Amino acid sequence: MKLSAVLITKNAGPDFRRCLESLAFADEIVILDSGSTDDTLAIAEEAGARVFTSEDWPGFGPQRQRAQEYALGEWVFWVDSDEVVTDELAQSIQAAVVSAPANMVFQLNRLSWFFGRFIRHSGWYPDRIVRLYRRAEYRYDDALVHEKVTCDGARVGSLEGDLLHYTATDFHDYMSKSVRYSDAWAEGRARKGKTATLGSAISHSVGAFLRKYLLQRGFLDGRHGFLLAVFTAHYVFNKYAALWIRSRR
Repeated sequence: MKLSAVLITKNAGPDFRRCLESLAFADEIVILDSGSTDDTLAIAEEAGARVFTSEDWPGFGPQRQRAQEYALGEWVFWVDSDEVVTDELAQSIQAAVVSAPANMVFQLNRLSWFFGRFIRHSGWYPDRIVRLYRRAEYRYDDALVHEKVTCDGARVGSLEGDLLHYTATDFHDYMSKSVRYSDAWAEGRARKGKTATLGSAISHSVGAFLRKYLLQRGFLDGRHGFLLAVFTAHYVFNKYAALWIRSRR
């Protein structure tokens, strides 16, 4: 088996079916679910995926490591349940796994949808992330959130085509995810003995808005760019406020 497409899920959302359909080029689809209560598992089984479940939630990095253990392919391609692989990207992935030498990983460009528009500035595009590597060579780190592939010393190739990321289609889901990520970030920092003040929460929040809207040219994304900069500032404030609250306990 050459290529395993691997996902971690929990109540995958409205784009999950399209996501799985776009992975038809993979030799297998592996899903590790952490307690879905909607139709996620049914959709996964309809698509012919190999589905596994976990009782606890150790954080994003450790959960991805768990999921990788179930894969059988020589190569692992990671995708999230709100992402769709374009035809161009699928062809590029298939070509890469045929001829790539050892110790090589591949990054791709992720194009994100934000409440009615694909964002092409604001630091969101090209959002280059490593998602394809040999299963025996690399894996994810232990970060609870914002996890990354640990591939120090690897050669990094680039794949053609975009991975479409429907990250913001529902306001409630988007804000709920933001709060969960903020809390996970604060927990990870607190474990390392880090603290914060409300002053640092404010200063980091203002800095995040200015960086997103001005330095990363979010204004070129119009009203969506302004809204994204505001939401980014709100998320950053929540991260440091959550860490401050933890330090006050």
